[in-house]
Amino acid sequence: MGIGAVFGAILTMYTAVSTRTREIATLRALGFNTASVLVSVLAESFGLAALGGILGGLIAYVGFNGFETSTMNWQTFSQVAFAFAVTPRLLAQGLVYALVMGVIGGLLPAWRAARLPIASALREL
Repeated sequence: MGIGAVFGAILTMYTAVSTRTREIATLRALGFNTASVLVSVLAESFGLAALGGILGGLIAYVGFNGFETSTMNWQTFSQVAFAFAVTPRLLAQGLVYALVMGVIGGLLPAWRAARLPIASALREL
């Protein structure tokens, strides 16, 4: 699931970079260097990952904290019951994983945005 999330972040950020090609080229023409463009795209990816991690953590907490369920083995008639506990440590761990996946997913699109040729990028629609 994590690999799928990284590919989702990559596609999202590639779309964001391609729709803002002219704006990125304008920034570069105004004197912003490649590092500042790289950091800005990575910051956007980081922000989106933070938002997704917080929202996912809230949904997990509301939906599963204290949820109890059981399984039944019909051959031996044994039952296993368990309860979910969404702790602050698990929420923090999930947020860290979301941030790492967001940054990894934003690296390639940020690198592409930083290396856009200014003249040809300004001509794009």
